[in-house]
Order: sequence, then structure tokens, then C-alpha cells
Amino acid sequence: MSYQGPNPDTIRNMFKKVAPGYDKANDILSAGIHHLWRKKLVKLAKVQEGQKILDCATGTGDLAIQFKKSVGPTGEVIGTDFCAEMMTTAPSKSSKENLEIQYQVADVMNLPFDDSQFDMCSISFGIRNVQDPVKAIKEMARVVKPGGQVLILEFGQMKTPVIKDLYQFYADKILPWMGGVVTGETEAYDYLQRSSSQFPSQEKFVDLMREAHNFKKTDFYPVSFGVAYIYIGYK
Repeated sequence: MSYQGPNPDTIRNMFKKVAPGYDKANDILSAGIHHLWRKKLVKLAKVQEGQKILDCATGTGDLAIQFKKSVGPTGEVIGTDFCAEMMTTAPSKSSKENLEIQYQVADVMNLPFDDSQFDMCSISFGIRNVQDPVKAIKEMARVVKPGGQVLILEFGQMKTPVIKDLYQFYADKILPWMGGVVTGETEAYDYLQRSSSQFPSQEKFVDLMREAHNFKKTDFYPVSFGVAYIYIGYK
């Protein structure tokens, strides 16, 4: 199974435009629930003090911050993103919580790190925006040590009757409009919703993970009735 994602230049330019209002829009559109999803990912990963973690497509640093709280002062967290503008506020957010996190510009499809360097490598709400998700997962697996984990948090499609229809109405009609009001970029939030509804999820996404790397084991967990899913590949 193969999946072709969007043009990287188009995505980079889109995120440049939404970056200033990205955090505010996320908090409003999800009522802050996206923070709980990241906390659940860190809990499922069973992060330990002293571990070294790479967070790809880190954006404004929310997941990197959660990881750093768990690895403690002896651990190391690096956040990367291929859109520099998305990371503008990340260092200050980390500093406000007295957390030392490294941030640098890097593309998840071509990571500038040696093989088997990290205990975990993650990406949240970014894999569907990558031109070649399989290549990205291969890179994530490459930089993780044997016995480590590749962790992915991404939107998916709900299956629960009634709740699914209510959420779909919100996602199709309300979300793009509200995102446009907050950021001034309605077109970007139209794309983000369309991509969420079309991107492979659940077993179909696990198939992409298996295509990318021969993981010892793969698991996935729905959050909020399947609005999003947490995927874990054990190397």
C-alpha cells in the first residue's frame, strides 16, 4: 500500500501563514482536548527519566514539552520542524516552564541524525502533511535504537454511530470557519479537515507503518471516540 501526500512547498507556505494563530486556533477548535491526547501518548510510551527523544513536526512544541517533563533534567528532547515559522514560539513556551529543549529546522523525510540515536521518535498531527509518509516513518525508525518506539498521533475517522455524524458536521461546517476567523486562513483549515477525513487511519495506517519498517509490534489506540489515533511501532 502506498500513499502520496501533498506538495511540501505548499504545506510549508500554508503553515507559515497559520503559525501566528496556530496555538489559539487549536485550543478553541478542540476545546483544549489536544493537550490530553499528547499526555496520553506520553503515558502509553512509558517514558522514563534520562531518555533521549526526537519530536518531528514539533510545531509550537506542545508534545516536546510533555516529553521533557517526563525525561527530566537528565533526559534530552529535540524538536524539529521543516517550517521554521511554526517553531517561533516553541523556545519561549519551553522556557516559561523551565524546560531545556533543543529546536532545529529539519525535514522528517531526511533527518540529520545518526542511526539508532534516540529511545523514541514522535510526530503529532504532521504525518498526513508529509509528501511520503512511508519514507518519513522509515526515517523515524532509522534514528530509533533497537527496542525503541516510533510514536504517531494523527486524526482519523470515527465509527461510533450518532457521535460520528455530529462530529462530521462540526468538522465540515464549523471547524474551517472558526479556524479562518482565528487565523484569517480559512483555506488552510479547509485543507486540514479534508486531509483528516481522507488520510488512512486505524489498520490502514498500520499497513503504512509495516511497509516502512518491520516493527516487532504495532499498536493503535483511539482517543475521543476515534477523532484521533495514537500509533506505536516497537523497533
